[in-house]
Amino acid sequence: MTDVNKESISVLNDLIETSKDGQEGFKTCAEDIKHPELKALFQKRSADCASAAAELQSAVRALGGDPETSTSVAGDLHRRWVDLKSLVTGKDEEAVLNEAERGEDHALKAYKEALEKITKHNLVGIRDLVERQYHGVQRNHDQVKALRNQARAHS
Repeated sequence: MTDVNKESISVLNDLIETSKDGQEGFKTCAEDIKHPELKALFQKRSADCASAAAELQSAVRALGGDPETSTSVAGDLHRRWVDLKSLVTGKDEEAVLNEAERGEDHALKAYKEALEKITKHNLVGIRDLVERQYHGVQRNHDQVKALRNQARAHS
């Protein structure tokens, strides 16, 4: 296996963990929210993250690697913090949206770092996939932030 393939697989596996974190994070948000439209949105975002992870896993296999299958330790810790905080705040919309936005901030950072590594190591074979998913993460982040701002204005 070439060094380029190894580096590409490493970048993709990091993003798989990030996508799995998003999948579980949005699932937790959906469970914690009462508002039916927000619940449906979080369930959809969880499914979108699962699809992104599957797409990344397929790309890793195509490069001859073993794809990541689990969430990150940091993501697991964040979900435990969300659960604890939800108990204290009563799982109100604004608190859940705040945590969803924090998760999306993490995902944006991970995708930006991946794109920097792709540029640094000239990993052109995975650039289109990562850029497309990055734009999806940016849209999710902006939507969650707008909903959070809306909830904040109503409270």
